[in-house]
Amino acid sequence: MASEAFEDIAETFEFLDDWEDRYRHVIELGKAMPPLDDAFRVPATKVDGCASQVWIRPIIEGQGAQARFDFQGDSDAMIVRGLIAVLHALYSGLSVRQVTAVDAPAELARLGLHDHLSAQRSNGLRAMVERIRSLAADTASA
Repeated sequence: MASEAFEDIAETFEFLDDWEDRYRHVIELGKAMPPLDDAFRVPATKVDGCASQVWIRPIIEGQGAQARFDFQGDSDAMIVRGLIAVLHALYSGLSVRQVTAVDAPAELARLGLHDHLSAQRSNGLRAMVERIRSLAADTASA
């Protein structure tokens, strides 16, 4: 149940044979994201469990399970910014119910990220996914 934007990333990863090229592509995705306004770099949007500084600001349109999910995110590390861009492609525009149904580990496994990320980065990616799912679940149950 991946979005078209995520499918585009997966197709690009299939085309790029070398992990270093994939790594550069993730960084480029991060560079293309608009920066998060400093006003949203606050403890309430900070993601715990990441070695780098990471902020995720939810943008939810509507109420209940059918509300549309989007978010802005940022990090002080370029690769992590890229991982945020990958997660944005995976989740943005879904209903909050759909966000909670996405099998993020399976979708991300298609990119081979866990094979090439450090343990700290993998833990941070998992923390970002958990935060996104939590934000969506809170809205879905409201």
